[in-house]
Amino acid sequence: MNKLGVHAMVWEAGWSRDECARAVARSAEIGYDFIEAPALDPSAIDVDFTRRQLEASGIGITFSMGLDADTDISSGDPDKAMRGRKRLEDALAVVRDTGGTHLCGILHSAFQKYAVPTTAAGVAMSADILGQVAETAAKSGITLGLEVVNRYESNVLNTASQGVEMCRRIGAPNVKVHLDVYHMNIEESDVAAAIADTGDHLGYFHTGDSHRGYMGSGTVDLQGVFRALVRMGYEGPITFESFSSRVVGQPVEGILGIWRNLWENSGDLAGHALAYTRAQLKSAQEVQKQADRSRLP
Repeated sequence: MNKLGVHAMVWEAGWSRDECARAVARSAEIGYDFIEAPALDPSAIDVDFTRRQLEASGIGITFSMGLDADTDISSGDPDKAMRGRKRLEDALAVVRDTGGTHLCGILHSAFQKYAVPTTAAGVAMSADILGQVAETAAKSGITLGLEVVNRYESNVLNTASQGVEMCRRIGAPNVKVHLDVYHMNIEESDVAAAIADTGDHLGYFHTGDSHRGYMGSGTVDLQGVFRALVRMGYEGPITFESFSSRVVGQPVEGILGIWRNLWENSGDLAGHALAYTRAQLKSAQEVQKQADRSRLP
Protein backbone atom coordinates (compact mmCIF):
# COMPACT_ATOMS: atom_id res chain seq x y z
CA MET A 1 0.00 0.00 0.00
CA ASN A 2 1.28 3.46 -0.89
CA LYS A 3 2.27 5.80 1.93
CA LEU A 4 0.82 9.25 1.33
CA GLY A 5 2.67 12.46 2.14
CA VAL A 6 2.41 16.23 1.79
CA HIS A 7 5.06 18.78 0.90
CA ALA A 8 5.96 21.06 3.79
CA MET A 9 5.52 24.17 1.66
CA VAL A 10 1.80 23.59 1.68
CA TRP A 11 2.11 24.79 5.29
CA GLU A 12 5.26 26.87 5.68
CA ALA A 13 7.91 28.71 3.65
CA GLY A 14 10.87 27.25 5.56
CA TRP A 15 12.00 24.75 8.17
CA SER A 16 12.79 26.74 11.29
CA ARG A 17 11.87 25.11 14.61
CA ASP A 18 8.47 26.81 14.69
CA GLU A 19 7.78 26.07 11.02
CA CYS A 20 8.83 22.44 11.45
CA ALA A 21 6.62 21.96 14.52
CA ARG A 22 3.56 23.46 12.83
CA ALA A 23 4.04 21.62 9.54
CA VAL A 24 4.61 18.22 11.13
CA ALA A 25 1.69 18.58 13.53
CA ARG A 26 -0.76 19.72 10.86
CA SER A 27 0.29 16.97 8.43
CA ALA A 28 -0.30 14.36 11.12
CA GLU A 29 -3.62 15.93 12.12
CA ILE A 30 -4.91 15.73 8.53
CA GLY A 31 -3.92 12.06 8.37
CA TYR A 32 -0.81 11.94 6.19
CA ASP A 33 1.75 9.17 6.67
CA PHE A 34 4.75 11.45 6.18
CA ILE A 35 5.87 14.96 5.35
CA GLU A 36 8.32 15.96 2.62
CA ALA A 37 10.65 18.66 3.93
CA PRO A 38 12.84 21.02 1.88
CA ALA A 39 16.61 20.58 2.22
CA LEU A 40 17.98 23.29 -0.06
CA ASP A 41 20.35 24.15 2.81
CA PRO A 42 20.91 20.99 4.88
CA SER A 43 22.99 22.89 7.45
CA ALA A 44 19.94 24.97 8.43
CA ILE A 45 17.92 21.93 9.56
CA ASP A 46 17.77 21.19 13.28
CA VAL A 47 17.99 17.42 13.08
CA ASP A 48 17.29 16.57 16.72
CA PHE A 49 14.31 18.91 16.94
CA THR A 50 12.87 17.57 13.68
CA ARG A 51 13.20 13.98 14.84
CA ARG A 52 11.45 14.76 18.13
CA GLN A 53 8.55 16.43 16.32
CA LEU A 54 8.16 13.42 14.02
CA GLU A 55 8.23 11.00 16.94
CA ALA A 56 5.65 13.03 18.84
CA SER A 57 3.31 13.17 15.84
CA GLY A 58 3.86 9.59 14.70
CA ILE A 59 4.63 10.33 11.04
CA GLY A 60 7.64 9.78 8.80
CA ILE A 61 9.70 12.13 6.66
CA THR A 62 11.31 12.39 3.26
CA PHE A 63 13.45 15.26 1.96
CA SER A 64 13.70 17.01 -1.38
CA MET A 65 16.26 19.47 -2.66
CA GLY A 66 17.89 20.99 -5.71
CA LEU A 67 21.52 21.90 -6.21
CA ASP A 68 22.46 25.46 -7.17
CA ALA A 69 24.83 26.88 -9.77
CA ASP A 70 27.79 26.67 -7.38
CA THR A 71 27.19 22.97 -6.63
CA ASP A 72 26.05 21.81 -10.08
CA ILE A 73 27.39 18.28 -10.58
CA SER A 74 26.41 18.38 -14.27
CA SER A 75 28.43 21.54 -14.95
CA GLY A 76 31.63 19.79 -16.02
CA ASP A 77 33.51 21.85 -13.43
CA PRO A 78 35.38 19.55 -10.99
CA ASP A 79 35.29 22.10 -8.16
CA LYS A 80 31.54 22.61 -8.47
CA ALA A 81 31.09 18.86 -8.69
CA MET A 82 33.05 18.36 -5.48
CA ARG A 83 30.92 20.96 -3.70
CA GLY A 84 27.79 19.32 -5.10
CA ARG A 85 28.78 15.92 -3.81
CA LYS A 86 29.38 17.37 -0.37
CA ARG A 87 25.99 19.13 -0.42
CA LEU A 88 24.29 15.85 -1.32
CA GLU A 89 26.13 13.95 1.39
CA ASP A 90 25.29 16.64 3.94
CA ALA A 91 21.64 16.22 2.98
CA LEU A 92 21.94 12.44 3.33
CA ALA A 93 23.19 12.88 6.88
CA VAL A 94 20.06 14.89 7.68
CA VAL A 95 17.83 12.21 6.12
CA ARG A 96 19.62 9.49 8.07
CA ASP A 97 19.57 11.27 11.42
CA THR A 98 15.88 12.19 11.22
CA GLY A 99 14.89 8.64 10.27
CA GLY A 100 14.03 9.61 6.70
CA THR A 101 13.71 7.17 3.84
CA HIS A 102 14.19 9.20 0.65
CA LEU A 103 16.23 12.11 -0.67
CA CYS A 104 14.53 13.32 -3.84
CA GLY A 105 14.43 16.25 -6.22
CA ILE A 106 16.87 17.84 -8.63
CA LEU A 107 19.92 15.98 -7.39
CA HIS A 108 21.40 15.63 -10.86
CA SER A 109 21.92 19.31 -11.79
CA ALA A 110 21.28 22.83 -10.60
CA PHE A 111 17.70 23.84 -9.83
CA GLN A 112 17.52 26.68 -12.35
CA LYS A 113 16.74 27.73 -15.90
CA TYR A 114 19.73 26.99 -18.14
CA ALA A 115 20.68 29.06 -21.19
CA VAL A 116 22.41 26.16 -22.99
CA PRO A 117 21.81 22.42 -23.43
CA THR A 118 23.47 19.84 -21.22
CA THR A 119 26.56 18.02 -22.49
CA ALA A 120 27.58 14.38 -22.62
CA ALA A 121 30.48 15.15 -20.29
CA GLY A 122 28.16 16.89 -17.86
CA VAL A 123 25.71 13.99 -17.79
CA ALA A 124 28.60 11.54 -17.30
CA MET A 125 29.93 13.58 -14.38
CA SER A 126 26.47 13.77 -12.82
CA ALA A 127 25.98 10.00 -13.14
CA ASP A 128 29.41 9.28 -11.69
CA ILE A 129 28.90 11.46 -8.63
CA LEU A 130 25.38 10.19 -8.04
CA GLY A 131 26.76 6.66 -8.13
CA GLN A 132 29.21 7.58 -5.37
CA VAL A 133 26.50 9.30 -3.33
CA ALA A 134 24.23 6.29 -3.79
CA GLU A 135 26.82 4.12 -2.05
CA THR A 136 26.69 6.41 0.98
CA ALA A 137 22.88 6.45 0.89
CA ALA A 138 22.68 2.65 0.71
CA LYS A 139 24.56 2.32 4.01
CA SER A 140 21.62 4.02 5.71
CA GLY A 141 18.88 2.40 3.65
CA ILE A 142 18.10 5.66 1.84
CA THR A 143 16.67 5.86 -1.67
CA LEU A 144 17.72 8.64 -4.04
CA GLY A 145 14.90 9.90 -6.26
CA LEU A 146 16.02 11.73 -9.41
CA GLU A 147 13.21 14.14 -10.16
CA VAL A 148 12.22 14.58 -13.79
CA VAL A 149 11.32 18.26 -14.14
CA ASN A 150 10.35 20.66 -16.90
CA ARG A 151 12.84 22.43 -19.16
CA TYR A 152 12.73 25.63 -17.08
CA GLU A 153 14.14 23.93 -13.97
CA SER A 154 16.89 21.69 -15.38
CA ASN A 155 18.51 20.80 -18.68
CA VAL A 156 19.35 17.19 -17.74
CA LEU A 157 16.21 15.18 -16.90
CA ASN A 158 13.03 16.48 -18.54
CA THR A 159 11.26 13.24 -19.51
CA ALA A 160 10.61 9.95 -17.77
CA SER A 161 12.66 8.06 -20.37
CA GLN A 162 15.67 10.26 -19.59
CA GLY A 163 15.20 9.48 -15.91
CA VAL A 164 15.19 5.76 -16.64
CA GLU A 165 18.31 6.08 -18.78
CA MET A 166 20.13 7.95 -16.01
CA CYS A 167 19.19 5.30 -13.46
CA ARG A 168 20.50 2.60 -15.78
CA ARG A 169 23.78 4.46 -16.25
CA ILE A 170 24.25 4.80 -12.51
CA GLY A 171 23.30 1.16 -11.97
CA ALA A 172 22.56 1.39 -8.23
CA PRO A 173 19.43 -0.34 -6.88
CA ASN A 174 18.66 2.56 -4.52
CA VAL A 175 18.62 5.18 -7.29
CA LYS A 176 15.10 5.61 -8.67
CA VAL A 177 13.11 7.91 -10.92
CA HIS A 178 11.01 10.58 -9.21
CA LEU A 179 8.05 11.58 -11.39
CA ASP A 180 5.79 14.61 -10.89
CA VAL A 181 2.47 15.17 -12.68
CA TYR A 182 3.02 18.94 -12.94
CA HIS A 183 6.21 18.46 -14.94
CA MET A 184 4.91 15.50 -16.91
CA ASN A 185 1.92 17.57 -18.02
CA ILE A 186 4.41 19.95 -19.66
CA GLU A 187 6.94 17.55 -21.15
CA GLU A 188 5.39 14.14 -21.85
CA SER A 189 3.43 13.21 -24.97
CA ASP A 190 1.49 10.54 -23.07
CA VAL A 191 1.64 10.80 -19.28
CA ALA A 192 0.08 7.40 -18.52
CA ALA A 193 2.37 5.65 -21.00
CA ALA A 194 5.42 7.40 -19.56
CA ILE A 195 4.49 6.17 -16.08
CA ALA A 196 4.03 2.63 -17.36
CA ASP A 197 7.31 2.72 -19.28
CA THR A 198 9.21 3.86 -16.18
CA GLY A 199 8.26 0.54 -14.60
CA ASP A 200 10.37 -0.73 -11.72
CA HIS A 201 12.61 2.33 -11.95
CA LEU A 202 9.83 4.46 -10.43
CA GLY A 203 10.55 5.08 -6.76
CA TYR A 204 8.81 8.34 -5.78
CA PHE A 205 5.81 10.23 -7.10
CA HIS A 206 4.45 13.78 -6.80
CA THR A 207 0.77 14.50 -7.33
CA GLY A 208 -0.75 17.94 -7.84
CA ASP A 209 -2.31 19.66 -10.83
CA SER A 210 -1.36 21.81 -13.82
CA HIS A 211 -1.55 25.12 -11.93
CA ARG A 212 -0.27 23.72 -8.62
CA GLY A 213 -3.62 24.37 -6.96
CA TYR A 214 -6.37 22.02 -5.80
CA MET A 215 -6.19 18.52 -7.27
CA GLY A 216 -8.86 18.03 -9.90
CA SER A 217 -9.25 21.75 -10.61
CA GLY A 218 -6.59 21.88 -13.35
CA THR A 219 -5.99 20.10 -16.64
CA VAL A 220 -3.99 17.00 -15.60
CA ASP A 221 -5.77 13.71 -16.30
CA LEU A 222 -5.42 12.53 -12.72
CA GLN A 223 -7.79 9.60 -13.22
CA GLY A 224 -5.47 8.31 -15.94
CA VAL A 225 -2.43 8.96 -13.76
CA PHE A 226 -3.72 6.91 -10.83
CA ARG A 227 -4.94 4.14 -13.08
CA ALA A 228 -1.47 3.94 -14.60
CA LEU A 229 0.16 3.78 -11.15
CA VAL A 230 -2.15 1.03 -9.95
CA ARG A 231 -1.94 -0.90 -13.22
CA MET A 232 1.86 -1.08 -12.96
CA GLY A 233 1.71 -2.09 -9.30
CA TYR A 234 3.47 0.98 -7.92
CA GLU A 235 3.55 0.79 -4.12
CA GLY A 236 6.02 3.57 -3.32
CA PRO A 237 5.49 6.97 -1.68
CA ILE A 238 3.04 9.46 -3.18
CA THR A 239 3.41 13.10 -2.09
CA PHE A 240 1.02 15.97 -2.72
CA GLU A 241 2.90 19.10 -3.76
CA SER A 242 1.33 22.54 -4.16
CA PHE A 243 2.86 26.02 -4.16
CA SER A 244 1.16 29.37 -3.68
CA SER A 245 2.36 32.93 -3.16
CA ARG A 246 0.38 32.83 0.09
CA VAL A 247 3.11 30.66 1.64
CA VAL A 248 6.19 30.25 -0.55
CA GLY A 249 9.00 32.78 -0.24
CA GLN A 250 12.35 33.27 -1.93
CA PRO A 251 14.33 31.64 -3.44
CA VAL A 252 11.69 29.04 -4.43
CA GLU A 253 9.13 31.72 -5.32
CA GLY A 254 11.47 33.22 -7.88
CA ILE A 255 12.85 29.97 -9.30
CA LEU A 256 9.38 28.50 -9.83
CA GLY A 257 7.58 31.73 -10.69
CA ILE A 258 5.01 31.42 -7.92
CA TRP A 259 3.26 34.76 -8.48
CA ARG A 260 -0.36 33.87 -7.70
CA ASN A 261 -2.31 32.82 -4.64
CA LEU A 262 -4.07 29.62 -5.68
CA TRP A 263 -5.70 28.81 -2.35
CA GLU A 264 -6.63 30.42 0.94
CA ASN A 265 -6.62 27.59 3.45
CA SER A 266 -3.69 25.17 3.70
CA GLY A 267 -5.65 22.73 5.83
CA ASP A 268 -8.56 22.58 3.41
CA LEU A 269 -6.16 22.13 0.48
CA ALA A 270 -4.23 19.33 2.19
CA GLY A 271 -7.36 17.57 3.43
CA HIS A 272 -8.91 17.68 -0.03
CA ALA A 273 -5.73 16.31 -1.62
CA LEU A 274 -5.57 13.38 0.79
CA ALA A 275 -9.22 12.47 0.28
CA TYR A 276 -8.92 12.93 -3.49
CA THR A 277 -5.83 10.73 -3.69
CA ARG A 278 -7.39 7.97 -1.62
CA ALA A 279 -10.53 8.05 -3.75
CA GLN A 280 -8.58 7.94 -7.01
CA LEU A 281 -6.43 5.05 -5.80
CA LYS A 282 -9.54 3.13 -4.68
CA SER A 283 -11.27 3.74 -8.00
CA ALA A 284 -8.18 2.63 -9.94
CA GLN A 285 -7.92 -0.52 -7.82
CA GLU A 286 -11.55 -1.34 -8.55
CA VAL A 287 -10.88 -0.97 -12.28
CA GLN A 288 -8.26 -3.71 -11.99
CA LYS A 289 -10.85 -6.06 -10.50
CA GLN A 290 -13.36 -5.66 -13.30
CA ALA A 291 -11.92 -8.38 -15.52
CA ASP A 292 -12.43 -11.02 -12.83
CA ARG A 293 -15.88 -9.70 -12.01
CA SER A 294 -16.95 -9.79 -15.64
CA ARG A 295 -16.28 -13.44 -16.40
CA LEU A 296 -19.07 -15.52 -17.81
CA PRO A 297 -20.43 -18.31 -15.63
